[in-house]
Amino acid sequence: MATLLKPRDSAQSTAEELDSWIEATQRKSLLRFITCGSVDDGKSTLIGRMLHDSRQLFEDQLSELASDSRRAGTQGEELDFALLVDGLSAEREQGITIDVAYRFFSTDKRKFIVADTPGHEQYTRNMVTGASSADLAVILVDARKGVLTQTRRHSFIAQLLGIRNIVLAVNKMDLVGYDQGVFDSIVENYAAFASEAGIQGFTAIPLSGLKGDNVISRSAALPWYRGPSLLEHLETVPARGRASAEGPFRMAVQGVSRPDPDFRGYAGRIASGRIRPGDPVILFPAGVRTFVERIVTYDGDLNEAVAGQSVTLTLSDEADCSRGDMIVSGSAVPEPVHRIEASLVWMAEEELFRGRSFWLKIGTKTVSARIDTIRSVINIEDLADGAARPMRLNDIGRVEIDLDQRILGVRYSDNRKLGGFILIDKLTRATVAAGLVEDFGTGRREGSQVPSAIRWVTGPKREAWAAAAAERLRALGHHHVVILDEAAIHAFGAPDMARTARQAARLLASAGAQVLITLAVSPDRVDRGELIDSETQEIGGDEWVI
Repeated sequence: MATLLKPRDSAQSTAEELDSWIEATQRKSLLRFITCGSVDDGKSTLIGRMLHDSRQLFEDQLSELASDSRRAGTQGEELDFALLVDGLSAEREQGITIDVAYRFFSTDKRKFIVADTPGHEQYTRNMVTGASSADLAVILVDARKGVLTQTRRHSFIAQLLGIRNIVLAVNKMDLVGYDQGVFDSIVENYAAFASEAGIQGFTAIPLSGLKGDNVISRSAALPWYRGPSLLEHLETVPARGRASAEGPFRMAVQGVSRPDPDFRGYAGRIASGRIRPGDPVILFPAGVRTFVERIVTYDGDLNEAVAGQSVTLTLSDEADCSRGDMIVSGSAVPEPVHRIEASLVWMAEEELFRGRSFWLKIGTKTVSARIDTIRSVINIEDLADGAARPMRLNDIGRVEIDLDQRILGVRYSDNRKLGGFILIDKLTRATVAAGLVEDFGTGRREGSQVPSAIRWVTGPKREAWAAAAAERLRALGHHHVVILDEAAIHAFGAPDMARTARQAARLLASAGAQVLITLAVSPDRVDRGELIDSETQEIGGDEWVI
């Protein structure tokens, strides 16, 4: 059987062309952007149309899209482009986006990573996840509905997270007859909100994701619009460069590399600045001053590393340094703080009360934290600071947080990597909030007092009173309420049940639970003052009405 071989010169030419294409692709700038806005504004359809019309789909993907459109689509005989990104069965059944869908594509001018985020209020936490690493936000508005509450919420969160490039995409213009008056009215309404929200500028583009108008190229159906199409704007808008490479050097240690007894390196991603062998650095919290000996990578040692690179540093001195610690420039050390003022997006069903305790994860460090004060909750309609109250699902508020360990004070406005944090429920391990460090405090404010989390119930009807108190606490939003009675403490097998109950209550309270103790305490067996202290409230009789 004969085999047809490609001429050697032709094969070599093809390899050179491939190498040239790869090199050119690597030189392209990268833009990370998200699509967000209210539910059913057409975010998934817009991304699907962009991928289709920019020829980013293979034949098998097109064939599968056609098959899925016939089976689960909402466009009749037409392709349902939303199915390209809405892959979960629940998304297809309900016709809404639930999870964040990431897609990569490339044009002749730029590479893109787009995150399609859900518009439903229930999944605002997923929108925050997508926005946390984005350079640009495409805020979609249904031309028939105008600016809605969720439009405002997503826009405010994008601005809060430091996204400065905002595109107002007025979608579904085909359903309003491509009316310029409708577009101008929506832009005017959004501009008034943007001014209040601190959004310094935005680009408004009328389009139709379903029909493809102004998505890839300018559409003849909108002759009154003189600006760029959406893709043309995305290809030319300045991407966020490595401006942070010019700031002070800071790197959170992700782990210690010790492959053999002769090598000890500290691995992490550089959050800001640049570093060279011989540069002086300080280790936090140890406070040790030393020098960088080597910058080690998989491809070999470097003479210099800058923000965004993942490296392993070896130091000239032995030092106590581990995951969660920071290596910073010896000439610009941030101030250690144990109290922060922050903007907080609350993402849990249960309400947030002051006094609750969480794990706070910032960079690679995790510390115990307590909400000392809820200063205000923002009214998303007019962006005014509302009165202090418990925060509910999707609320955005300003809080003060006490930490049990010092961290280096880095504001989110100075560094998005080191100034952003999450709160983790100590009992369920669920992420319940995302926060941004705005400022720092030196200590607990005068007169500030954390509400009691431990209550010792006394009296002849203490079991009934404790049960009633537990119901009251749950009604007030405390979802983690524990009653420590004799049966519960007896399981520990400790001879001193009262003192064991106190120790167990402290542990549960530190994890964020409300604790009710119903043990009978005999005055001749234990000093009540040792058990009922400033952290514990003693209640009895009708005092259970908290």
